[in-house]
Amino acid sequence: MKTLKDERKLLAVVYFLTIALFVNLAVLKDPIDIGALIMGGVLIILIGFSHFVIRKYYPDGDKFILIFAAVLAVIGIAVLYRLDEKVAIKQIIWFIAGITAYILIIVLLPDLKTFNKYRYYFLAATVLFMPMALIIGDEQYGAKNWVIVGNFSFQPSEFGKIFLVLYLASALRNYEDKKNLIGDFKQLVEPAAVVMASIGCMVLQRDLGSALIFFGISVTILYIATTKGKYVFVSLGLFSVGSVVAYGLFSHVRKRVLIWKDVWAYANDESYQIVQGLYSISSGGMVGVGLGQGYPGFIPVNTTDFIFAAICEELGMVFGIGILMLYFLLFYRGMRSALKVEDRFSQLISVGFSSMIAAQVLVIIGGVFSVIPLTGITLPLISYGGTSMLTMFFALGIMQKISEEG
Repeated sequence: MKTLKDERKLLAVVYFLTIALFVNLAVLKDPIDIGALIMGGVLIILIGFSHFVIRKYYPDGDKFILIFAAVLAVIGIAVLYRLDEKVAIKQIIWFIAGITAYILIIVLLPDLKTFNKYRYYFLAATVLFMPMALIIGDEQYGAKNWVIVGNFSFQPSEFGKIFLVLYLASALRNYEDKKNLIGDFKQLVEPAAVVMASIGCMVLQRDLGSALIFFGISVTILYIATTKGKYVFVSLGLFSVGSVVAYGLFSHVRKRVLIWKDVWAYANDESYQIVQGLYSISSGGMVGVGLGQGYPGFIPVNTTDFIFAAICEELGMVFGIGILMLYFLLFYRGMRSALKVEDRFSQLISVGFSSMIAAQVLVIIGGVFSVIPLTGITLPLISYGGTSMLTMFFALGIMQKISEEG
């Protein structure tokens, strides 16, 4: 009963936030923008209906996953509407598709442990998606990570990371400590080869963000499956060697590192978007200049890579920190489900998807603040991107299903 009350309180906060954001957007125009009010109403109905279905028919799982994801999506759609109304309309369509996929996964999928035998199907899908953009992809913003078919475009790596998590969970679920190096090598050589090939494909595509994310996911699953810190250090060592090799072989890697080392030296050229993002964040201060009162148009790629800078300019760093806390709570709920479920396969999946969310947030936020070289990936559930929205809700749906099992 206490949990239900907490859920209702959080839902009330979500509704209040949605109303506040979209009413604000509506009154920015004269006459009042009815489209903004309609969009806010649609979001409230979708979120309320989704929570009702999950709570009524599947009451045993973690309902906070949906609520936290909904808050992030509402913020993203509101900011996108302020930046570009057409993009926001596309995003809400993807949000509807994502929520639908989320519910269908919970309703239609049987217990996930029945899928642990499909290891090589997951491997085949991983092998299919990882090099796809390298073979038939188109280059955008310096990275060859998009496949365009007519008017439809998608990032194969977004689907690839889902199947990589499923494959690693299936491959490592029966890991046993053989007490000798040869025995462990036989169990780990195939997953290690798949991970190295996947990261290699991302480096060749110049998609350094995805390479970092795949590495973070893989190391986390490896440690949870084996509980051996030495494998983490070996992985870090191999990744460091690979980074040095990539730095020597690929000019785009050298350029990213050069910009990162002295971002202000290239403020009018290669690091222009980073500098503009930092200016925007600093001009917003702690509480922001107000929704619709800033100048996010000066930030390049402000609907995807640098949407966090636009948010901090108009809504403030306090609001930005709140967003990071929501991501942490999503990560926490996923890891909590992993601790409660008994099936090893389900446990590793939940760990993998939780680390995927955390790694993606850390990589893009680190790039925006120039803590690490800029990699150019989306902020989950907030940045514009249909593929990202779908795959994220797919992952969250599976995490919800695992929480039902636990």
